[in-house]
Amino acid sequence: MAAAGRAWRAVALMPPWRLRAPCRAYSAAAGGAGGGGGGGRLLLGAAFALGGGAGLYLAAQQRLREHSAAELPAGNLQLTLYQYKTCPFCSKVRAFLDYHGLPYEIVEVNPIMRKEIKFSTYRKVPILLANAGSPLQLNDSSVIISAIKTYLVSKRNSLEEIVSFYPPMKTVTEQGKEVFEYGNKYWLMLDEKETKRVYPVKEVRVEEMKWRKWADDWLVHLISPNVYRTPREALASFDYIVREGKFGTVEGFFAKYMGAVAMFFISKRLKKRHHLQDNVREDLYEAVNEWVKAVGKHRLFMGGNQPNLADLAVYGVLRVMEGLEAFDDMMLHTKIQPWYQRMEEVIQKVAV
Repeated sequence: MAAAGRAWRAVALMPPWRLRAPCRAYSAAAGGAGGGGGGGRLLLGAAFALGGGAGLYLAAQQRLREHSAAELPAGNLQLTLYQYKTCPFCSKVRAFLDYHGLPYEIVEVNPIMRKEIKFSTYRKVPILLANAGSPLQLNDSSVIISAIKTYLVSKRNSLEEIVSFYPPMKTVTEQGKEVFEYGNKYWLMLDEKETKRVYPVKEVRVEEMKWRKWADDWLVHLISPNVYRTPREALASFDYIVREGKFGTVEGFFAKYMGAVAMFFISKRLKKRHHLQDNVREDLYEAVNEWVKAVGKHRLFMGGNQPNLADLAVYGVLRVMEGLEAFDDMMLHTKIQPWYQRMEEVIQKVAV
């Protein structure tokens, strides 16, 4: 990670929590990206991706990035992650893969056209393609994490068999939209001996599953209302996209100013939908401090001396705000900093 993205941690002589990283933006809570037709495609696609939860499309068109790491069990498993870099769900998966030292390639998906995932009937990200002799598609961030973790722990089943333990179930939302859910996505599919090795006591597994679900169902929905809280914060986000992206002059102007206005109002709808306080920062602070309290004073991580899947989920969600005002405020007004620093350090050690 860029050194500038860690400035909040290092400077003691400058005003606290006021440095900006040049390489971060953020996304909204959950959902897929989409786009309309005609001249408004850019704004509509970006607005839906950012406000509806798919994440920003980082303008850099670098298609693949390779992560070198230790070999996976069973040999030649190749992993390709289709993502929006600033989507919190995609960030969760990257945190998991990085911590476990798993090599993978990244394909950045355009949230407007999504042509990179045209091969898939599942139109959200992240999507993980795993190839251990034959290609296998894994959908949903928590399913991806649970299935790959099961594969790393258990030597009894192939990855294809493990993925079959997480069948999608079609449900209908209050708005009448059909969606797929995975009822057992927080479970690792282990036998009794393997379970004892990962979870010495039942309470450890129950705690991990509870907080993984909390990260998906609550924490992630606090991101957009906070990072688009004010017109200035919304404009800062779109200013980043235009500076780093390959936009024409007119397109850049349109995306920056019209997009920022759109996302500011979308964030207010999200605030109402999730019943947040007038000052949405307070919800973020309360959630983060609730997590710190759950970890406790006598553990480095919820997983003890090493992060567990809940640690990785919470870290993955929060880091999409790095370099932005919401992140600075969170570091200044909550007790998250020591835990967050430990998470960074332990993941960086694996990368080295």
